[in-house]
Amino acid sequence: MCKNKMAILLIMTVLMGACNQNRTTQNNEFGTQNNEITVFDYLPSNTTGAVYKHKTYTLSYAEEYEQAEWVAYVLKESDIKNTDYKRPYFEIDPEILTGAAHWRNYKRSGYNKGHLCPAGDRRGSYEDYEETFLTSNIAPQKYDFNAGIWNRLEQKVRYWAKGQDSLYVVTGGVLTPDLETIGFENVAVPKYFYKILLSKDQKNMIGFLVPNEASEKPLYSFITSVDKIEQLTGIDFFPALEDAIEDELEAKTDYTGWIF
Repeated sequence: MCKNKMAILLIMTVLMGACNQNRTTQNNEFGTQNNEITVFDYLPSNTTGAVYKHKTYTLSYAEEYEQAEWVAYVLKESDIKNTDYKRPYFEIDPEILTGAAHWRNYKRSGYNKGHLCPAGDRRGSYEDYEETFLTSNIAPQKYDFNAGIWNRLEQKVRYWAKGQDSLYVVTGGVLTPDLETIGFENVAVPKYFYKILLSKDQKNMIGFLVPNEASEKPLYSFITSVDKIEQLTGIDFFPALEDAIEDELEAKTDYTGWIF
């Protein structure tokens, strides 16, 4: 982390706590309406103290790693369209109090700007689509991973969302102190990315843990328990679920209820 950003981080620590308390209060005002799950119902815990609510997704920004430790959102069928929007430029997220990483960190790094909330999951409007091009919503991904196995998983999630009306999605990289970094702000390169899905009726949950590399393996070979992802990340992904339901669903390692 550069000296300027360290100074900003120290200055903003107290303000961050107050700001996030306000955000939490605002989020709690949103409940389930018309029996639809919302991002506010199931926000994960965070290790950062820096949770930001955008219009179509919420994220926890890990300043130490210059990326989100998780991005959470609801994916509805109405979000998935074939509209061919003009691809915008990536922009620094102005909401991040400590300063989101600059997109230039990725230049000539050998890594793609990998979306966490995919642009393809936000085609309901151009405004929604454009919001995914904030640098707080990206992480370094190898090209063959981003365009290959990760893209296949994103497409499968959209297929499931269409079939189930809506899904709750949490995704991010596994962030640990030993990671390689890129750019002048030392953006960490995750060795693994995870994606966790919860069905609208809370009866089905599935977790994927995928190495940041090319793979031709079938998607189901990357299924793992949410318990394992929690152990790797230190995040409690569904603290709002009833304990009995959470324990049962997070221990699953199969794809019962999900059509491959």
